[in-house]
Amino acid sequence: MRINVKYSITSALLIGAIFTSSDSLAWGQNGHRVVGKIAESHITDTTKSAIKPFLAGESLAQVSTWPDEMRSNPGKFWQKQSSRWHYINASPNKSFTINHDHTNNKESVSNILEGIHYSIKTLKDKNSSLDAKQFSLRFLVHLVGDSHQPFHAGRSEDRGGNRIKVSFFGQDTNLHSLWDTKLVENENLSFTEYAQFINTNNSELIAEYLESTPTTWIEESHNLANALYKSTNEEVGYSYVYKNTPIVKTRLLQAGVRLAGLLNALFDPSAKELETALKKVSM
Repeated sequence: MRINVKYSITSALLIGAIFTSSDSLAWGQNGHRVVGKIAESHITDTTKSAIKPFLAGESLAQVSTWPDEMRSNPGKFWQKQSSRWHYINASPNKSFTINHDHTNNKESVSNILEGIHYSIKTLKDKNSSLDAKQFSLRFLVHLVGDSHQPFHAGRSEDRGGNRIKVSFFGQDTNLHSLWDTKLVENENLSFTEYAQFINTNNSELIAEYLESTPTTWIEESHNLANALYKSTNEEVGYSYVYKNTPIVKTRLLQAGVRLAGLLNALFDPSAKELETALKKVSM
């Protein structure tokens, strides 16, 4: 099923957000590839043709891990600036928004929401270079996935759960890593199998997922993180997996569907009802 559902991209007000560096990656390689693979099954043929030059022969699943892989690049951007693209932290009950002045160049981006909006603006700009659009598409695929990992909207004081030690079936890890990698890998599935198992063609569910904004995704993750801080004990085992794996699957599915909806909104001219919503990104 191809997604062509009304999709809005707006933002709320940010009050007192606190930014820190994050020690772990979101979803790990398999999780990000699941998101990309699901999105591939929902983008239109028009969108596929439009993004082909920006993928340089790769798939959405393949490019989904690129921003994490590039962290070993010695360049200033990757060593000093890129990490803050991947997350946003705030105190409980705070709302999130974008400083649009920060979305004019990649060096100014200070959090994941601004990174998403920078990428959207670059991809919309007819004057953007091919390199800039390739960079932005790869980052956008990755950041939509990151925005659905609860602890990329967690607390600054524990670095999104990185400083909270837990034991997963006797193996030492931390709360962030538990969610970005352990709970996904515990299914013992390849990313293609995982994507196939959780994907959906339920039009009502897809429409529900698309009635959202990047800010919504972050708020959802933030609320989940707050609940998980309270409900996660130091020892994690079967009951925790049983309770929380469905949440992991839902977040991965939502990310894939929403990524497809966003790409269709950007690149499929037939989705004319989306034009007004997309213009709001550049405000």
